[in-house]
Amino acid sequence: MPSGQAVLHKGRWVASRMPAATPEGADEASANRDLWTQASADYTDEHAIRAWAANEITWGIFNIPEDQLDVLGEVAGLDVVELGCGTAYFSAWLARRGARPVGIDLTPAQLATARRCQERFGLSFPLLEADAGHIPLPGRRFDLAISECGASLWCDPARWIPEAARLLRPGGRLVFHTTTVLVAMCQPGMTRYAGQELLRPQREVSRLQSPGHGVEFHPSHSEWIQILRAAGFAIDALHELYAPPDASTHPYYKLATARWAQQWPVEEIWVAHLTPADADIAAETPQ
Repeated sequence: MPSGQAVLHKGRWVASRMPAATPEGADEASANRDLWTQASADYTDEHAIRAWAANEITWGIFNIPEDQLDVLGEVAGLDVVELGCGTAYFSAWLARRGARPVGIDLTPAQLATARRCQERFGLSFPLLEADAGHIPLPGRRFDLAISECGASLWCDPARWIPEAARLLRPGGRLVFHTTTVLVAMCQPGMTRYAGQELLRPQREVSRLQSPGHGVEFHPSHSEWIQILRAAGFAIDALHELYAPPDASTHPYYKLATARWAQQWPVEEIWVAHLTPADADIAAETPQ
């Protein structure tokens, strides 16, 4: 099998190894791989067991139940690609509900944890090491593309949104969760909680790089709309997430305290679908 390619083998997508990131994404991919290798050692490897064991689908650092939001709909029987799956607990939640997920991530340490969890919980689905902006899979193979602060936060949307469109079938849905541009503008540093002052210009946080802390992307809402529409998506909903009244501040992810997030949205979920008129164009776009 050629290096960096994926083929269908016994009903599963298998890749030889991760293809090189495209030149425009190489710097961010390298920085974010280093960041999440360290995060795996510090937190996500241990957290993965609890996440995989959870029965309920929840969103974000304050665990907003999917039952309250209903952004996914019925997933049984759907082919799903998770872009930036990390330890793949979200894909595991969907697999238990009858979906056929494929998890994509660029960090070997995260995928190693996901594979250990698959063995522990007896749940198997494909995991591919790849950059979300350049995925070695054929187009028009999925009904749903999701990202929970994976590619949606850590990959340039000008790269991963068109790639999601290419992978989806006509009418396929895109659901992604990310942190808000507001919280990025109010954070005094990548490892300190947001305050009540605007500390960064909005345009500055569109691509936010911090030494040792990776590269985040926080487009404005108008930029998200332009990128989604250019890739052939029609926008169905935008959900701004607040912390519930009884929420506790997250012990690891230092975005905002629960008190802050009860007053302003710290995270958001976008829901869109690929319009049939644009599906063929997206599928034919070269990887």
